[in-house]
Amino acid sequence: MTIDYVILSFGDFLIQNYCGGQTTAMKIIKKTQFVSLVRFGVLFLLLGILVVFGRGYPGEQTETNPIDITDFGRQVGLSDPQISPNGDWIIVRASRPNYDKNQYEGQLYLIDVKTGGKLPLTYERPSVLQPRWSPSGDRLAFLALNKDKKPQIFVLDMKGGEAQPITDAKQGVKAFAWSPDGRSLAFSTEDEPDKREGDKKHNKSFRVGSSVYLADSEQMPTQLWIVASTGEGAKPMTSAAGGIQAYFGGDSFDWSPDGKSLLYVSQATPHSGDIFLCSLMEVDVSSGQHRTVIPGPTTIFGPEYSPDGRHIAFSRSRGEEPFFNPASIFIMSRSGEKPIDAAAQIDRSLSGTWMPDSQSLLLSGPDLTRISVWHQPLNGKPQKLDLGNINPSGRISISQKGHLAFVAAGPRMPEEVYFMESVDSSPQRLTDFNAELASRKIGKVETVHWQGPDGFKENGVIILPPDFAQGKKYPLVLSIHGGPMSTSTEAFNLRNQFIAAQGWIVFSPNYRGSNNQGREFQRAVINDAGEGPGKDVMAGITALKKRGIIDESRMAVSGWSYGGYMTTWLIAHFQVWKAAVAGAAVTDWFDWYNLADMNNWAGFGLGGSPWLNDNAENYWRQSPIAYAHQIRTPTLILSTTLDPRVTVTQSYKLYHALKDNKVPVEFIAYPVGGHFPGDPVHQRDISVRWVNWIAKYFE
Repeated sequence: MTIDYVILSFGDFLIQNYCGGQTTAMKIIKKTQFVSLVRFGVLFLLLGILVVFGRGYPGEQTETNPIDITDFGRQVGLSDPQISPNGDWIIVRASRPNYDKNQYEGQLYLIDVKTGGKLPLTYERPSVLQPRWSPSGDRLAFLALNKDKKPQIFVLDMKGGEAQPITDAKQGVKAFAWSPDGRSLAFSTEDEPDKREGDKKHNKSFRVGSSVYLADSEQMPTQLWIVASTGEGAKPMTSAAGGIQAYFGGDSFDWSPDGKSLLYVSQATPHSGDIFLCSLMEVDVSSGQHRTVIPGPTTIFGPEYSPDGRHIAFSRSRGEEPFFNPASIFIMSRSGEKPIDAAAQIDRSLSGTWMPDSQSLLLSGPDLTRISVWHQPLNGKPQKLDLGNINPSGRISISQKGHLAFVAAGPRMPEEVYFMESVDSSPQRLTDFNAELASRKIGKVETVHWQGPDGFKENGVIILPPDFAQGKKYPLVLSIHGGPMSTSTEAFNLRNQFIAAQGWIVFSPNYRGSNNQGREFQRAVINDAGEGPGKDVMAGITALKKRGIIDESRMAVSGWSYGGYMTTWLIAHFQVWKAAVAGAAVTDWFDWYNLADMNNWAGFGLGGSPWLNDNAENYWRQSPIAYAHQIRTPTLILSTTLDPRVTVTQSYKLYHALKDNKVPVEFIAYPVGGHFPGDPVHQRDISVRWVNWIAKYFE
């Protein structure tokens, strides 16, 4: 139990019994201020108790027990921090597992920047998402389920009252944004299917396009609408057959600062495999007229007007092959001049947003084994912010005064909410949601470097067992990241810490294709999906062996998604493993291209379609299943049955290949959707099976 929990519970008791049980949003704010008054008295009382009983001070790692499976139930997931326009308050979504109901339950918390006091702002809305302050900060909008279990926009007046729904979209709302004057909101929602009358209502046939093979109905486009903040006058802004780009969260539109226009990404078709066939458009809210800003086909995400309305920024890859090249933020004037790379001096894969001055951008991205943040003037050199040892995750929220709010984690500190007065100040941790988890005995995290093949200087992360002793050798478990355009960083990772707590060294290498060290390294995976990355990983293991800390007779390899691909590739090409865990493993590139949600994307990295120019042999050569007859490592296969990204067909092929070759194999399937199970029970089960399988063969 944390000190804040006791303080806030005490505050709850006082307010419920002596302040009339006030529950409106404004009274919650008053409650936070009131609680801060009693904070010092309660704090000193609790500190005295802790000292008497020898428990130490809050935030210290005083527990003697390492991470165990029960800690998966203690972790609080934090996301989408939103700082108020004046910078005084932060709203953040906190998610906790409920194993009895098998769901993650979210709450919005209101955090006082000055005191760090936090209070829950929503109750009995476990699916609450996307908190957004109104431009004046007097109201808060968020997504929550209505009685029909569809996400709708709710608006909460911070002066009092209960949150009220302002939309009733039949298919639910995907994303939304306040207009600059706070009178309207733009939102995205999927079109309703055509109604079939008579005997036609029994005809379930539909046209197939570039969508996941699991599709069982016509793929409907997502359209852009606006509605008054009071809920009246909802009307569509788009009606194109392809709709707007909405597959990656729906954040593909933005209001102009004068509120007269909306910028949006238009997609040629609603099929998920066609997210690369887009254009950037602008619609006049009053007349409904549309104009093309950037014609397609192109791949654009997150368009955003500058605060002064003179420029447009958007995310795009620095090369013809999207995602195989680093992303950057490109800017252009609204008059239509050619976009320029605003961060050309930073050779990293970046995301970002405008600063309030309209003269600079705030950028973030993987940087070796860290997540770095840069302040990038439109005409000048980038400044890397001094964040100490923390690694931000997700988007950074910026107030109208330039204050920053974000979620971040350190090597041995789970994620918390942080605040910065400006880009020149130091981060201030405001919360202790995960204080109990942080008090456990956590393995030391280190960055390792080695000289890789083909001239690359490479890096990765190791986690040492909590009781690591120099001079002793330990089993090695590879935990390989997916993507491949992702990065293993020093940020706290619960599953990897759980693996390390078994007395094993965990190694997470950043192989070529990772998005942490520039364009040449990231695009080096094009037409070299397995062999080059495999050599990178093995070179990293060689470097670790030289330190004399690895028990070479007990090494295991594991990973999910592209990490599963690398696992399968490595056990097929190197006979050094005691055990393997292949989660949602890409084993056959043909299945990806033909069946997955992002099907066409594979062609950017494999020489185009497998059905053109005798390219089929190229696909087969880079598919691990082609070498499955060489596998001798006992392998645990994990997959969801409704995975749209790496279809379960690929795991079935691997299972039969190993079984037929009499290799010890077990295939565990989870009858749920998603690329990874979204519920806490199955997520915990995966971690238990992962560790138990390796332990069985390490004996």
